[in-house]
Amino acid sequence: MKIKLIALNGVFAALYVTITAFIQPIAFSNLQFRIPEIFNHLVVYNKKYFFGIVIGVFISNYFFSTLLPYDLFFGVAHSIISLLITIIISRFVHNKWVLMIINSFVFSVNMFIIAYELNLVLGFPFFETWALTALGELGVMFLGMPVISFINNRISL
Repeated sequence: MKIKLIALNGVFAALYVTITAFIQPIAFSNLQFRIPEIFNHLVVYNKKYFFGIVIGVFISNYFFSTLLPYDLFFGVAHSIISLLITIIISRFVHNKWVLMIINSFVFSVNMFIIAYELNLVLGFPFFETWALTALGELGVMFLGMPVISFINNRISL
């Protein structure tokens, strides 16, 4: 069972990085329409996918971001904080669809971390950037809910 978990974490991290590579122009902007963020819903099904997601974010930010080391710190911190909040909430909410909706809002609201980074480094207006990044994140996360549910039906996450 541990080997399967390690392998799945590796696959999810690799998928995160690969998809980010293909959508790089829209993944690192003030809109932040980063499609691989759908993998954040994996923790709804198994909190042990936390590591694969965080590794995927770290590698993606390392190789594709033009804001090193800021994206390594702020981007990874955003993922870790948001994933941990969702994991804690999952102790009380057991319906997967409800938890994915909550997860979507947790990640979206926490985009203030990314907005702060973009304000700090590039001088983007904080509240406007927060709104844009949060909307992009919310859209991706909502689109990702049926995708992750479909994957769960195929491989039993």
